[in-house]
Amino acid sequence: MNEFIFPFAALVAQEPLQQALLLAAVDPELGGVLVSGPRGTAKSTAARALAALLPEGQFVTLPLGASEEQLIGSLDIEAVVRDGGVRFSPGLLAKVHQGVLYVDEVNLLPNPLVDQLLDVAASGVNLIERDGISHRHEARFVLIGTMNPEEGELRPQLLDRFGLAVSLQNCFDAETRREIVKARLAFDTDPDGFRSRFAGQQDALALRIRQARVMLRALEFDDTVHARVSELCIEAQVDGLRADLVMLRAARALAAFEEASAVNVEHVERVAESVLLHRRKEGRAPNDQGAAEPRAQQKKSTDEASHGYMPPEPVDVTAVKNVRPLATKKS
Repeated sequence: MNEFIFPFAALVAQEPLQQALLLAAVDPELGGVLVSGPRGTAKSTAARALAALLPEGQFVTLPLGASEEQLIGSLDIEAVVRDGGVRFSPGLLAKVHQGVLYVDEVNLLPNPLVDQLLDVAASGVNLIERDGISHRHEARFVLIGTMNPEEGELRPQLLDRFGLAVSLQNCFDAETRREIVKARLAFDTDPDGFRSRFAGQQDALALRIRQARVMLRALEFDDTVHARVSELCIEAQVDGLRADLVMLRAARALAAFEEASAVNVEHVERVAESVLLHRRKEGRAPNDQGAAEPRAQQKKSTDEASHGYMPPEPVDVTAVKNVRPLATKKS
């Protein structure tokens, strides 16, 4: 129930996370948000708070030990033979339509299950096939996956398929910690009173999400925007073109959320870090296309290593600058 959910607008010192979640809410086809960080950094609190802003308010958690049938649903083949029709038992993807699917410790799920989950999150359609029988249904939802890097990483192929990523850190600023703790204690003491203080901001955010979804397709990209996206992705040495596409869509979602008349370079700059964080290639020179090292050079490197020489140090890729997070109001 919403009265037990911490208000999204009341989150403290979580601007990058709030921006990423709002963009995914405006355009769920971005592919979801991957949130990494230690325990106690408000990952699940923010996910539940976002669901409360959506029209349906649906929030579904995927259990760590979930099976494929629990996720996508199942088909009763015997019913086809007996009754001549397909009997579909819905899974979590059917229940979460138009809501938020929260996957805690997504890095501990079996890779095929994560792959399937990301497929549906990006396409908005769940397809179940068994023995030549198929069934499909809409499954449009905001995917939020969380992980603690200390407990293992996702394969790069799966990382790339998450649209946006945010890395949370422990807070060691005394004033910020006090503000966070005060807000939590105030909410725990009087949830209704605390929520009423942010009711206006919550309603405004929910309205902006609904309106942004409507105007999303009307916004186009000019050549200047395309050029900046290409520059940032080349600088980050990303694999493939998924980052370019996601960055354009995220910039468009931000422009729609802010009721801008067009997507501009500033929108691109502000979403770039969440698009590139989990895709950026560290240690590769800007013009290195990943070509194989000549055999003679490979042998030289091997010989040097075997005689105690230190391997060459990687060259750091310049970080994306001037990324300004989405402003959120505080009471």
